Amino acid sequence: MYKLAVCTLLILSVTAIDVTNSVWTSHDQKAFAQIKQSGWGNFILNFGELHLTTGGILAELNTEIAKLIDELDEELAEVHHQYARRTDVHNREVNRLSQEIQDKEREVFNAHDFYDNVLIPQRDRFAAQLEQLQDNIVQNRRTLNEATVQRANDHAEFESLVAEHNEAISAIDESLQLLSQLESPSLVQIQKVQKNLTKIQQSLKRHSTFQTFIKTLLEIAVEANFADQGALREILTAFNNLRVQLVDSLNQLTADEAEAQKDFEARVIQLNQEHAEFQRAVVVKTAEIEANANKIEQTLDLIDVLHADLDTLNGQLQAENDDYAFATDVYNATVAEYNKELNAAHQALDLLNQPRFTDYVKSQLKGAF
Repeated sequence: MYKLAVCTLLILSVTAIDVTNSVWTSHDQKAFAQIKQSGWGNFILNFGELHLTTGGILAELNTEIAKLIDELDEELAEVHHQYARRTDVHNREVNRLSQEIQDKEREVFNAHDFYDNVLIPQRDRFAAQLEQLQDNIVQNRRTLNEATVQRANDHAEFESLVAEHNEAISAIDESLQLLSQLESPSLVQIQKVQKNLTKIQQSLKRHSTFQTFIKTLLEIAVEANFADQGALREILTAFNNLRVQLVDSLNQLTADEAEAQKDFEARVIQLNQEHAEFQRAVVVKTAEIEANANKIEQTLDLIDVLHADLDTLNGQLQAENDDYAFATDVYNATVAEYNKELNAAHQALDLLNQPRFTDYVKSQLKGAF
């Protein structure tokens, strides 16, 4: 291109060929017009005329012009070479950026997949598990409270039954003491025994097991002749049998109460252990929820960074493509210009070697003298 600029200056300094000379045919004049549209073609024609006018040899002129054309070919080859290098750089850069974009898109997909299919379901699952643990704690305390209330009610019932049994046993013992003292019982003593039987009946009216004994004693007490020692022994035997039944019942109640209290205490220990486990599980689950929330935040930040990186890479790829497109446009325009100049140069050189050009130069010299 430097030579092209120099040649342009030279062309401006050289007198243009007069194509209207009678030596030239209309075809020649048309060829001249086409050649003169090219800077190199115009320069070669003017240079050839100057060379021949000053006594130069046509062969030398051909050699010099051929060198100039070779230099143009070399410059064009360098243009091709530089564009090939630029194309190679472009292809490598496009491949690199395309691979990085593909890798980044995979990272974006994986991050979104991890967020959508791992973290969010995990968050929802943890929340549901925490809610279940909290419900378990509420139910655990409710169960403990209900068991405590029930135990208190059962114990109160036990104490009531014990009081009833003790009252009945006390009445029996009093009756046995009275009966043991009877030899010739008075009406008052007999009424006292009957009154104790009524008292026993009232005390044990809720216990159907003892109703048969009470009924028997009442019948005996009503019909018995307490002066009859046989009847008296029968009454004593009945009283003693009832006392044994009451004592056995009281012992069973006491044993059942002890067993119920033992079961209750074991149940309380179990419920408190479960409560402690639930509380520990709540602490662990709360930590998991916090870790999940942190991971969600980190993943969302990562997704933002990855999208920004992807935008940058796509921008770089677009910039590279735009730059290469511009370089290609410049290359095509430059190659077209070189081809135009080379074609004109070859046409000009061909014209210089025609006899008419030499005749034209000679005619110009004769006209000058």
